[in-house]
Amino acid sequence: MTIYDATIMLHAALPTWDGEHGPVCRPIKQIGVDGEAAQVSLLTVGTHAGTHIDAPAHFIAGGAGVDALPLAALVGPCRVVEVSASRLIEPADLDPAACGAARLLLKTASGVFWDDPEFRRDFVALSPAAADWLVQQGTLLIGIDYLSVDPYDADPAAAHLTLLGAGVVVLEGLDLRQVPPGEYDLAALPLKLADADGAPARVILRTCTHGS
Repeated sequence: MTIYDATIMLHAALPTWDGEHGPVCRPIKQIGVDGEAAQVSLLTVGTHAGTHIDAPAHFIAGGAGVDALPLAALVGPCRVVEVSASRLIEPADLDPAACGAARLLLKTASGVFWDDPEFRRDFVALSPAAADWLVQQGTLLIGIDYLSVDPYDADPAAAHLTLLGAGVVVLEGLDLRQVPPGEYDLAALPLKLADADGAPARVILRTCTHGS
């Protein structure tokens, strides 16, 4: 059995979406300072920084928060599929490799962008048709290896609206660079934040022998 951590490390220089700040962890108590016996830090992080999960509330007014996402979608068999699309992933890029996968993680050319401290706008994303295809397939969860399932200039955010509107969990900001395509057991657990539009998540993949 092999276990992969598909989570990007949170740090202050992490590339983030335009206008959003990187994570900051600063001590508010330090051992030996003012008589303190313990170290305690304050973490400030955006709900869509690094590896994170989107809730319906991210794009749908009155939508459910991340705390209401079903655990059955976040944990279970999944498939990692490598796609060669240069900018937009179309249904033909997913069919037949992704057929039958209840939970699907897409490994794209954007994975190398994590080595660039600047936010990249030319990442690979889903076309509206691909989002429709995933819904028709009965997908429970879709993940991708940069910061959005929609292209940077999407107006409206068609993939988000289609997927979240159909109850598909959207997992973004994965690090799949060391993960070979194949079948895995997935645990993708966001912070349990009340009514939040999203939350950072720790994502673990474990090799398995069963189907998805």
